Amino acid sequence: MQKIRKPAVAGSFYPDEPDELRSLIEKFLDEAKVIKHHGSLRALIVPHAGYIYSGPVAAFAYKLLEKENFSKIILLGPSHYAAFIGAAQSGMDGWQTPLGIATCASLDLNPDLFPIFPQVHGPEHSLEVQIPFLQVVMKNDFTIYPLLIGDANLDSIAQSLLPVLDEKTLIIASSDLSHYNPYEKAVKLDSLCNKVIPALDIETMEESGDACGKAPILVLMHIAKKKGWSGFLLDYRNSGDTAGSKDQVVGYGAYAFYEE
Repeated sequence: MQKIRKPAVAGSFYPDEPDELRSLIEKFLDEAKVIKHHGSLRALIVPHAGYIYSGPVAAFAYKLLEKENFSKIILLGPSHYAAFIGAAQSGMDGWQTPLGIATCASLDLNPDLFPIFPQVHGPEHSLEVQIPFLQVVMKNDFTIYPLLIGDANLDSIAQSLLPVLDEKTLIIASSDLSHYNPYEKAVKLDSLCNKVIPALDIETMEESGDACGKAPILVLMHIAKKKGWSGFLLDYRNSGDTAGSKDQVVGYGAYAFYEE
């Protein structure tokens, strides 16, 4: 019997009615601009809040996939609800959303560093909210490899992932930026991430970057640095720009990484 992960945040972070969900994502994609750079797309950083807040920013990243045909999607996300060691795999055969079931698999990697730990994936939204976007934008069959990053040596995780990367692999790191600051302070804090993430300035990001998915971002930055990829900011907004007040905002950035 197949092991299927049921959605945890359908109906709260995004609509649970299929037509409404698809229409909302298509609206975000229609409104997003294509910001293309030379080279081959290799990775994205995408926010993971409720769609009304971060969906317009996420669409700038997913818009780039409309003409791509990746078959392996490695998802890197933070755990909001559980502490654990390593990069936890879900051990599922599929992840269900209102749009259907996305094929899921596990990576054949060191089980001490990449344990199968479905319990931590159960309530977690950081990777789940990426799946409907993929289901709408991808025109070919694909398999997801979800990883929640816990307490681990991030450079070791990056190094371990290098052998499984190929031309058909896309990495997606899931992260929002600063949380619950006044609008102007958030813009200032997030401007640091918008500068150092594309520049692959790992040291500054480690010391001063303000992001809830800091660990997944740093894993991706380590990989990008080892592979010689170039990073670019696609879009930045915060909840004060999209669907909330400016008193306490959450920042959202979308970034892309290319191999020249």
